[in-house]
Amino acid sequence: MRILLLGSGGREHALAWKINQSVWTNPLYIAPGNPGTARLGKNVAIDISDFDAIGKFCIDEKIEMVVVGPEEPLVNGLCDYFNEKEELQNIYFVGPSKQGAMLEGSKAFAKAFMQRHNIPTAGYREFTLENYEEGVAYLQEHSLPIVLKADGLAAGKGVVICHNHVEAIAEFELMIQQSKFGDASKKVVVEEFLEGIELSVFALTDGQHYILLPEAKDYKRIGEGDTGLNTGGMGAVSPVPFATADFMKKVEEQVVKPTINGLYEEKINYKGFVFFGLISVNDDPYVIEYNCRMGDPETEVVIPRLKNDIVDLFVATFNGELDKVELRADPRSAVTVMAVSKGYPLAYQKGVEIKGLNENFGKSSLLFQAGTKEKDGTIVTNGGRVLCITSYGENIDEAVNTSLDMLSYVQFDGMYYRNDIGYEFK
Repeated sequence: MRILLLGSGGREHALAWKINQSVWTNPLYIAPGNPGTARLGKNVAIDISDFDAIGKFCIDEKIEMVVVGPEEPLVNGLCDYFNEKEELQNIYFVGPSKQGAMLEGSKAFAKAFMQRHNIPTAGYREFTLENYEEGVAYLQEHSLPIVLKADGLAAGKGVVICHNHVEAIAEFELMIQQSKFGDASKKVVVEEFLEGIELSVFALTDGQHYILLPEAKDYKRIGEGDTGLNTGGMGAVSPVPFATADFMKKVEEQVVKPTINGLYEEKINYKGFVFFGLISVNDDPYVIEYNCRMGDPETEVVIPRLKNDIVDLFVATFNGELDKVELRADPRSAVTVMAVSKGYPLAYQKGVEIKGLNENFGKSSLLFQAGTKEKDGTIVTNGGRVLCITSYGENIDEAVNTSLDMLSYVQFDGMYYRNDIGYEFK
């Protein structure tokens, strides 16, 4: 099967690694990919926001399956584009319609969806410029801390937790009146703050049935002990020790099933991944957010634990046959540790040579490239999050120690990573 994977980060490298192992795959293209994915298939220089270029490539290369890594093409309607073009309609497309992707593309849409289907989530109100003064009054009376979320996509940076009312009102003004996050913050969702521990749960759905993938927990803060600024993710662990069978039963009954049933009842075309960003509050799950794709860096621990042929799963997804599939997961723990550029998540330098990428990391570890590119025959940094190493272990402690050992073989100037991923489970 001729497959096109869209994206260029660590998530896509992990997906390419898994797709490349499938008996179905022949060949695999990645657009635009990175130097790591180039070892698993053929990178093609296509802008993932250029739908016409993607469509033309699929026709010219007789592509039979398209797998979308990042959210932006889905939120902008790539699935609908394929469904509307007669010559593209028969391609197996892994990803939801534009309406389905609104679960991630609009916090207000997601909140209203959860309210309609009685899915547990934090209480909220939404505000725009039209009811701005009402929003200020609401914030003045709100209990602390207060969570402000830009309604639209903001590259993972559109959430602010405020610990006093002055800060909350100032952020509210910046978001709505000063367009702090551009169009994404024209509408702001104000949420109650939930105290608990977070985890990520992933389902693959054909629009009616679903299978649950291994769960994960990621680490957003730049500093050890979960301190400092938020990032795109400094590492992840899977499985999550507190996600017991009893807790996951609650997740499935109270969150996953109502979500999939809600999509089906509302006739929303959704064939792809659903990411449930959850928080456990007194051992009860609440939804913090939905994403319409796999997470990053969670993909780098979830996919390595998946024992099924992933293309088999995608075919069953497209054909509405996930009820016939049994998911198989590696019982071992997997931990990924992300190496980032100096200064990240603020200003950082690009173009720094990376050494040690060709080391033999053995059977217990995998290196996934994220923000890299090839320049004059060498691999250099090209992003804040540069690469990660995922390792297996009999427990989280063993897996994280192996990843840290393997990272010592990789070097670039200013390289930084957290040494304490999974610290609360060791």
